[in-house]
Amino acid sequence: AQAALAKAEAADDGHAIAEAHLALDEAGAFDARARAQALLLGLGFRSEQLDAPVNSFSGGWRRRLQQARALMDPPELLLLDEPTNHLDLDALVWLEAWLQRYAGTLIVISHDREFLDAVTRVTLHLDQATLTRYGGHYSAFEEMRAERLSQQAQAFAKQQERIAHLQRFIDRFKAKASKAKQAQSRVKALSRMERLAPVLTESEFDFEFREPASLPNPMLSLQGVAVGYGSTVIVRGIDRTVLAGQRIGILGANGQGKSTLVKTIAHMMPSLGGQIVEGKGLAIGYFAQQEMDLLSEDDTPLQRMVRLAREVSPQAREQDLRNFLGQFRFDGDMVHQRVGTLSGGERARLVLATIVWQRPNLLLLDEPTNHLDLATREALSVALNEFEGTVMLVSHDRALLRETCDEFWLVSSGGVAPFDGDLDDYQRWLLEVSRAAARGLPAPPPPRPGR
Repeated sequence: AQAALAKAEAADDGHAIAEAHLALDEAGAFDARARAQALLLGLGFRSEQLDAPVNSFSGGWRRRLQQARALMDPPELLLLDEPTNHLDLDALVWLEAWLQRYAGTLIVISHDREFLDAVTRVTLHLDQATLTRYGGHYSAFEEMRAERLSQQAQAFAKQQERIAHLQRFIDRFKAKASKAKQAQSRVKALSRMERLAPVLTESEFDFEFREPASLPNPMLSLQGVAVGYGSTVIVRGIDRTVLAGQRIGILGANGQGKSTLVKTIAHMMPSLGGQIVEGKGLAIGYFAQQEMDLLSEDDTPLQRMVRLAREVSPQAREQDLRNFLGQFRFDGDMVHQRVGTLSGGERARLVLATIVWQRPNLLLLDEPTNHLDLATREALSVALNEFEGTVMLVSHDRALLRETCDEFWLVSSGGVAPFDGDLDDYQRWLLEVSRAAARGLPAPPPPRPGR
């Protein structure tokens, strides 16, 4: 259309110029840059990044860019495969609102139950090589499937009774001439009977964190702490105390310093100022957003555990370690598989196994659910609720945050402060911030006590 416009203008052809302008308008050319900026900013890119070369971004950011490309020219059919994995909560809330307005057909694969509830109205369940359609979002699907499984189990049990009854008749009378005809008819009935399969649900997965050796109180105290990369300070003046038994969710937009704060507490990065005072007997269990930060590609699960056992529990035998890994679905030869060939979910389970083995009293979890399926996410939620120590959690998984956290810290504008509200309050505030940004207005402040 732009080429046609240039040609029409060169020929001074008014009719062709009008047609080219109409084609440009239909293509959305006149507001394309504004729409692109809105998409990128909504997905968490900063304004100074908009003109940066693509190869300057990490893999996670390039994935966001691919999402922006898919959304830029809304098609009739939109296919999204785990679109929330590399998004923080701010970008997730924005994407959710965008998809709720999307007029086309959306097919999405996701392990985020709240996201699925918000954007879907039909659920397709792939199980045992069969696709089953359920009308409704994920929570409705769970209820309907539970009812269906219950009915299946009852039908299977009833059929098994009928089969046993027929078989008893056949066994009893097949040798009697007077009953041979009836016995033969029962054999035919048995062969015609459609065999219902026993109900086979997904294999259960559960684990628990071991009881901590001690529970120092306070766990740690942050006094005027500054965190960042190299000499660049991202968050400063952090004055917070972490107590035994607290469940803290850490909120904030991407780039504000959530992961940097957690890494600093976990001794993965040095603090750039202030003092971190640790309680006597503090034992940290750390889950990094990128699992490979904690694992070696050439290791195997068994080698990793053998090394860890030497550091933490010298008396552990190899069979003990194999049995322990089996609890995290590393069975048979899987214990000898190179970490570099494991899936993201398998690496995440291996990191969880190493954390459990260490018996921590403070868990620092940075996006632990990125590669976990729903069954493992639920197992993690149960384990965290039963954990006796302290939890500090960075996550975009709202179900996990709701189920495990009692309070929230907000990392924003270079500082850390308590967020006085729940996740619904946070989402409402994020939408207010987004609307203000779209109108060029200053962002509203987060909720304050009594507000």
